[in-house]
This record gives sequence, structure tokens and C-alpha cells, in this order.
Amino acid sequence: MNNLDEIKDWIALCNAKARYCRTLDTKDWDGFRDLFTEDYELDVSDGTGKPVIKGRDAAMASVQSSILTAKTAHQVHTPEITLNGDEAHAIWAMQDRVVWGPDKSLTGYGHYHERWVRQNGEWKIAALKLTRLHMDFQFPAPAA
Repeated sequence: MNNLDEIKDWIALCNAKARYCRTLDTKDWDGFRDLFTEDYELDVSDGTGKPVIKGRDAAMASVQSSILTAKTAHQVHTPEITLNGDEAHAIWAMQDRVVWGPDKSLTGYGHYHERWVRQNGEWKIAALKLTRLHMDFQFPAPAA
């Protein structure tokens, strides 16, 4: 980074991603939804086999259906951010914990690969691809 505007953008992107984790884990759906462009694309095919989801509303519905009743904790680390005017590309190391009940949970490790765009002075996620390095699952014991 070689100028103050780029440093401010880098900090704004880090703050927006922190807001992503907080609003997702606290189920602040309005705050979470506000982080994305209307034509947002969500790709969680790695590890799930699901097709790419196109459109903010469809993506929000998918996320809510998978974790609405779960307790979650998402953490991101060590951002790699490339700025190009009103667009940015970021890769974040991530870990997530999803607990659906006392005997069904996931702890995952991987990366978020994102394209951000600035709209009306605010950074929004236009595309997100989650890649997984490892997933630890806990499932209910089979009935005897």
C-alpha cells in the first residue's frame, strides 16, 4: 500500500469482514444482508456439492436454512487484499464452528475468496467462494 486512501480502504474491508462474522453469528440478518450486492454470488460447492447460488436473496435464504437454529462462530485471519479502485479481491483464512445440537456439529478450516465492490461509498461483497482444507464432523450415534 502506498497511499492513505489505500490504507483506509484496507481497514474498511477488514472492518466489513469482521461485521460479516458478527452479524452471521448473532443472526442479525438485516445487518448481514446489507454486506452484499444485489447480484451477489455465493459458491460453497467445495465440500457440499451445491451449485453456485446467484442473487443476494437466494444466498440469504440458503445461509439461513443451514444455520438458522445452529450456534455458530466464524473467525477470519490474515487477510490478503488486492485493491483496484472501487474493486478489491481478498482471501481470508477462516475457521468456523457450527453446532446444530448436542450430537451434531462441524468445525471447518479453509479460506474465503472474495470480490468486493464499492457502492455508494461502502464496500460490499459481490462474490464469495469458500474453499475447505479440512472439516471435522460430529454426528449422532447410530441407533442400536
